[in-house]
Amino acid sequence: MNRLNRWLACFLASAGSLSAAQRLVFIGTGSHGIYALRLDTSDGTLSTPVLVADPKDPGFLALDPSRRHLYAVDELPPGLAVRPGAGGASAYAVDANSGQLTPLDQQPSGDGAPPHLVVDATGRMLIAADYGAGTVCAWPIAGDGSLGPRSALILHHGRPGPNRDRQSRPHPHSVTLSPDNRFVFVCDLGLDRVFSYRIDPARAALAPNDPPFAAVPAGAGPRHSKFSPDGRFFYVLNEMGGSICVFAYDAARGALLLRQTISTLPAGFHGANTSAEIRLDPLGRFVYASNRGPDTLAVFARDPLRGTLTAVQTISSGGGQPRNFALSPDGRWLLCANRASNNVVVFRVHGADGRLEPTAVAAAVGQPICVLFF
Repeated sequence: MNRLNRWLACFLASAGSLSAAQRLVFIGTGSHGIYALRLDTSDGTLSTPVLVADPKDPGFLALDPSRRHLYAVDELPPGLAVRPGAGGASAYAVDANSGQLTPLDQQPSGDGAPPHLVVDATGRMLIAADYGAGTVCAWPIAGDGSLGPRSALILHHGRPGPNRDRQSRPHPHSVTLSPDNRFVFVCDLGLDRVFSYRIDPARAALAPNDPPFAAVPAGAGPRHSKFSPDGRFFYVLNEMGGSICVFAYDAARGALLLRQTISTLPAGFHGANTSAEIRLDPLGRFVYASNRGPDTLAVFARDPLRGTLTAVQTISSGGGQPRNFALSPDGRWLLCANRASNNVVVFRVHGADGRLEPTAVAAAVGQPICVLFF
């Protein structure tokens, strides 16, 4: 029995005795493999991570609405990729008890390597941003969860931002669906724009919206974004600007109106930084962001009526390069993936003010870059 099978056997053997308080979590990595572990929501402890699939550079992960299928962006083999290092998307069937992933198929995105993807609310369409190629693309999803050939490809155009090293051309970095599943918003780091596209899940098609985009401050470099739970506000994390842009959202038109820009960085910090991830707690009371440079997590209180943010706390991420993090569905725990220090760290979330408390609990995972609660 090889190492992967031994780990899976142990994981399966323990799954039947797990309490209802334990939540399955998938970890995508920047090296090899997708891992599964469990968070005990009663005390914040983690089980030992288990390798459940072994693609190359799987990166970001997404579940379909049924939670029967998982999708990952990854580097594809030479038979599918147009060049070495080119990527696309892979589909897996999910065993809900063990977390084991069974490969279904892979589809290329084109000439680049997508960093982010999302499944639409009907489960019929997978959408990805392709940073290297400067495109946003889509694939149809079959009834068995497998992917069809790429059905949409749009190349971004526009005036690059002022940072010559990072903004010489378009760099779509993430895709975020509107709450009503009518639009997808694409943060383009290279163009300082958040593009808006209408989606057609039945045909897995994309079409430019009107208005086609909203702008962030020059040189900010938008990376990731999230909607508030009520769908009235849209929060964009700027990688190079170390800031969050708060937009009011016009759901009828799919339009964004900038209301506030606030720093995510510690007071007095002047070193190099690239901000990485942004999340809201399940009730929409607090906003969280990660900074690579000072290696911190920033906490903000959110005004539910105006959508604006007020800084609450800045705390060490518990490692190096906090690439990604996620809050548990009950909002009581935050798991932070520190890529450079190869660990996933647990924080307790205080419900009264959103502050984070270190727990000294961590799991060792090589180059973790995505945390996905099942």
